Order: sequence, then structure tokens, then C-alpha cells
Amino acid sequence: MLRITGTGHASMRIDTAAGSILCDPWVNPAYFASWFPFPDNSLLDWETLGDVDYLYVSHLHRDHFDAAHLKRFVSKKATVLLPEFPTSELRDELEELGFKHFLATKTNEVHELDGGLKILVQALTSPTDGPIGDSSLWVEYDGVRLLNQNDARPTDLGFFTELGHVHAHMLQFSGAIWYPMVYELPEAAKRAFGKQKRDRQFDRTWRYIDDLKASHVFPIAGPPCFLDDELWQFNDIFGDEGNIFPDQSVFLQEYAKVGGANGVVLLPGSVAELTADDCVTTHPVPVDEFFANKVAHLEDMRERKKAIIAHEKTTWRHPEIDVLKELQRRVEPLLEESVYLAKGVGGPVRFDLVGYDGESVESIVIDFPGKQVRHYVDEKVRYRFRTERALVEHLLFTGEVDWANSLFLSCRFSAARIGQYNEFVYAFFKCLSEERLQYAEGWYDEHQRTSDAEDIRLGDWNVQRRCPHLKADLTRFGIVDNDVLTCQLHGWRFDLNSGKCLTSVGHQIRASKADQPAPQS
Repeated sequence: MLRITGTGHASMRIDTAAGSILCDPWVNPAYFASWFPFPDNSLLDWETLGDVDYLYVSHLHRDHFDAAHLKRFVSKKATVLLPEFPTSELRDELEELGFKHFLATKTNEVHELDGGLKILVQALTSPTDGPIGDSSLWVEYDGVRLLNQNDARPTDLGFFTELGHVHAHMLQFSGAIWYPMVYELPEAAKRAFGKQKRDRQFDRTWRYIDDLKASHVFPIAGPPCFLDDELWQFNDIFGDEGNIFPDQSVFLQEYAKVGGANGVVLLPGSVAELTADDCVTTHPVPVDEFFANKVAHLEDMRERKKAIIAHEKTTWRHPEIDVLKELQRRVEPLLEESVYLAKGVGGPVRFDLVGYDGESVESIVIDFPGKQVRHYVDEKVRYRFRTERALVEHLLFTGEVDWANSLFLSCRFSAARIGQYNEFVYAFFKCLSEERLQYAEGWYDEHQRTSDAEDIRLGDWNVQRRCPHLKADLTRFGIVDNDVLTCQLHGWRFDLNSGKCLTSVGHQIRASKADQPAPQS
């Protein structure tokens, strides 16, 4: 038997007779005090929950890696189940918090621990997987198996099915991004794009569920809640079909529409007793009743967390920092070293920094072709961000190397762009260190030079089997409609007649009508 205790968001404690595993404990606000766990998990008995044999942190996103909580509440006697990531950042940060015992796992390799407990960690390592890495945890004890997929988006779950039937499948279903809410768009367009995003999230979830065919499905890893008055509108409580943050109760409703009847919700404090034949779950309060009173719960949390948010805001201003000079010092050497990312961005990116007075603006350009950081000189830019100067000061003060995992996920900015989404912009701002940049450059170099020669048939088309974006298997994730192929893993779309990617720059796909010879790569 496996006992699964819900501890909020993507976090859970897994207990077996051979040991206990705590996964991704997150309690403190993340991303400039924008995100909070919902339901609130701060009142759980974390002294007891943190006394475990093993710790698993799936990746470095701050709603999975809560440094303050890990330091205070999780036993330093615990052995960390470390994913096989390309950089040592996760281990380095955990060692700084006092953890001393590590099991450096090998991706897709089963490790047998004491007492017959088996685990496997599958690491994803593209520059766009979390902050340079994401992972899933598979657990087996006495013939009962669990897959904690959390945020990870593997291209194929078939590997896990080969290890034996999975009895519990934990996976993300809700949004964890800033699109389209922060974009400067008409409300009708923003709502339409949000609905597309929401639908794609559910479609991807159904595909994963169908691939694994687990006995029980647990929706986890979202959504967060937004308690700052400036961000309150992002909570899914206004009947907006374009809101990308549906909660677990909405998941159950949507899952039922596609025939799903095996969903299990975990509130903080819920306990699921999982066997090969059954899953019996007890909750601290009735699930339906809790979500029926969601607005009241959120309003109560907002009142209780006001002081925390106010305190966080007092720490952001660093007027002693000359933002332009510090960006030049930190970013220009990276621009000089960048080949693939700089070429992929292809132009200047502008930051409009709003001063402490809320009115004055300093505009700074990161010029990727020119390899320099400078003041804006009334030129055309394809990407523009507008945010508080204090936030950028704080990023520079703390030496943050991943602006996606801080500023962007905070949603405390607005954005505008001309043309398609450009993944290289956000990839670069995840890689503001030489170690990360060199890894990303090498990854793109390898994948640009690697030709995927295998073709498959989709409807009336022959197309390359692997998606040009992140190599998803299009036999599983590809759908063709009106000569447009959509890869459901990330929602990227391709015009098959021209091979052009309709979602982002670059990423040409190889395609031909089935009755015509395939073009050469």
C-alpha cells in the first residue's frame, strides 16, 4: 500500500512501509509575492510532514523549490532524490540549505532503495523545460505504482507503462504561465486567446491520461492563487472562459465530459490509501463544499496574507543600482557568447522601467544583433516589456539568473510584440549565467544539426515524426485540420503547405502531400 497525503499544489508526502518521500513542498509566496498555494497549506503540521526519509524536488521553479520552507521544516537527514540535470544548480542550492545526502539518479533507470522501495526519476533537459530541467517521479512498493508527473511534459509516457500498470497518476492540468493575461491586447482578443490556451491545457492533459491509463488520476500542480489586489483578477472566480487557471473542481467537470470517472482531488491534509485494487480517500473538509465557497476562502486568505505581501514589497527597491550599467556588465558578455539564442531573437528587446513615482519611464534596449545594452533610441522593436524599475533592481541585486522564473511568472509586467511568439526571447532570459547560456547554445546547436529522417502519415500528409519545437512524437500529439498541424504537447501549429511554423519564428517542418514525394531536408 502507498499512503499519499496531500500537502498543497504539486506537493505530497508518500508513505510506505519501506520509507517516506516528500515531494515539492511549497508554502511561501513565489514570484515577487504573486503566487500563493491554493488551498492554503500554511497551517499543516509541517514539523511532522518534513520528517521524512527522502526528498524529491522536481525542478527549480519556486512553486516547487521553496528554499525558506525546505531550510526550516524538512529533515536534513533526508536523502535527496536528485534528477539527472545538465547543470548542478539544484544540488548546489540544496547543499546551501543544509542537505548532505543525495542519490544522483540516472534518467529512466530504476533505483531500488532499502526495504524494496523502487523509484525512477525521468529528467527533461531542454532549455525550455522549467528552468533548465524538469522531471517526473515514478514510485513502486509491493506492486503498487505511482507516477508524479507534476509540471513535466515528456513526449511519451509509454516508458512508464512498460514498467507495469500505474495505479496513481499525478499531473498538471491548469495554467502556469503569463500568457495571454499580460499582453496589451483588446479584452475580446485576450479572452479568445485565453480560451484557446485553456482548451489546449485540457487537451494535453487528456492525452497524457489516455497514454498512461492509470487506475486513478490526481489533478495537481495548480492553480496558484493571486492575493495582491493588483493581480486579483487572475483568479478563476469571474466566470471568464478565457481564464487559464481552472481549479480541481473544474478539472473534474471537464474530465467527466470526456468520460473520465477516476479523478481524485487532494486538498491539503487529504489522505489517499492506494492499493492495486482501490483508492480510499479522506478529506479534512468535503471537496465539493470547499470549492463551492472558493471566493470566501480566497478573500479570507487575501486578508491573512496582506502583511506578507506588504513586507515583500518593501524589499524590492535598490536605488543604489544603476540599472543600465549593471545590465551592461552582466548581459553584454552573454550576448557576445551567444550564437543561436541571439540569432533566434533576431532584434532588439525593449524594457520600459516605471520609476518609483509610477510615472517616469526609463527605456532600455537589449540589442541582440548589436550585442549591446543601451538606452532606447526611438527604433522599432518586436518585443517590449513594461514593469516597475524596482523589480529589475531586485533581480540585479539578488543576481537572479532566470527572469522567467521570477519576473515573468510574477505577471507583474505587461508585454507587446509584433509578429509571432519567439521562444528564444524567453529562453535567453532563463539563461543569464555563463553555465546556463553555454548549455542552451550547445542544446540548440545539437538539435539544429540533427535531422529527424523518419516520416509518418497524418491524414493526407507525410510529415516528419518529431515536432521541430521540442521533438514530441507527432504520432501521439499531432492533429491535422485544414492542412494545419497542431502538436498538442505545447500547442504549436504548422502550415503544412509551406512548412512554416505559425506559432513562433523558425522551426520549419518537413511535410508533403501523401501522394507526392517528401522534400529533402
